[in-house]
Amino acid sequence: MPKRILFTVISFVLAYYTYKLTILFFELAPEEFSLVAIIVIAAVLNILLLGTIAFLGFVYPTHVLLSKRYYKIKNPETLNVWYKWLGVEMFRLFLLNTFYRKKDNKKYFNGSKAGILAFDYNTKQSEFGHLIALIVVSALSLVVLVQGHTLAFLWMLLFNILLNLYPVILQRKHRIIIERLIDRMGV
Repeated sequence: MPKRILFTVISFVLAYYTYKLTILFFELAPEEFSLVAIIVIAAVLNILLLGTIAFLGFVYPTHVLLSKRYYKIKNPETLNVWYKWLGVEMFRLFLLNTFYRKKDNKKYFNGSKAGILAFDYNTKQSEFGHLIALIVVSALSLVVLVQGHTLAFLWMLLFNILLNLYPVILQRKHRIIIERLIDRMGV
């Protein structure tokens, strides 16, 4: 089975399980959930939604759904303030020491012109996926809150910040450097 079809099917399966898990908040009262169940469901919902979008982004250029203007960093100073204030640097270091070990970083950026353009593409793809997941999880968490599941809302919000907001800010921070390199190279 071609990768494009397989990943599209995986995305739809993840979307289906997101739906099935979300239905629990309509069928059960808040007091029927234990704290552990709430934390696990909040984490799993975030991961399922992110996966739904990410698997499509692995095989389709999803970032083009947003305009080129969106990806231009208009005010890098403000972005740097948020980056520092939210502690995104600690998040970046965590990623580098766990998921993206330094020895593996050459597959993401090799220093060449083509590597810079590929890194630019990958940051846009990643940012798009996390941004859409951020929006969808935020909307879904509000629905959960309206259903009276305040604790689930708070845990979904926390996981959404960690799994989606921080990566969006990190990708935008990367783009400040990428834009300078692309301008210097005249690419």
